[in-house]
Amino acid sequence: MPAHFPRQTVQWHLEEPAALRRLSLSLVEMALITGIVLRLLRAFAFTHGRASVLISLGALLVWGLILVGMATAHLANYPIARWSWRAPLFALVETAGEMATSLVLISIGREPDGTARAHFHDWPSMAVRALLQSELTLCLWMLILSGIIILVRRSGVAR
Repeated sequence: MPAHFPRQTVQWHLEEPAALRRLSLSLVEMALITGIVLRLLRAFAFTHGRASVLISLGALLVWGLILVGMATAHLANYPIARWSWRAPLFALVETAGEMATSLVLISIGREPDGTARAHFHDWPSMAVRALLQSELTLCLWMLILSGIIILVRRSGVAR
């Protein structure tokens, strides 16, 4: 019998992926964590109505980097053909996590809505706004990233 098929299974070594890698494989966990972090960032960065433009732009940049970074960490585990449904689903689950966190922040009076505090009647419009922002950002990022990857593969730079 060839050596490719061991007689005892003790000869097989299965390696468990590292914790961060296991986390990045789960769409739901990555998206929920992203949503919670982004809503907390938004709540505490935009808490003050008179925040400077520099702080607001910095928070927006950090928001975008966290969103596309976490989505990229998840999408990198899968072939490009699966990104067309994974990126929009990631944005949907991320928004669900963000809006659950928003409900908690509204109940304790820490959720900003412009220069005022948000109330429960503001929540549906905030949810639609957050979903549109996340969906547009991630779908555009998916198209840009997949286009770059395809160009690099075809140009031979990857070799």
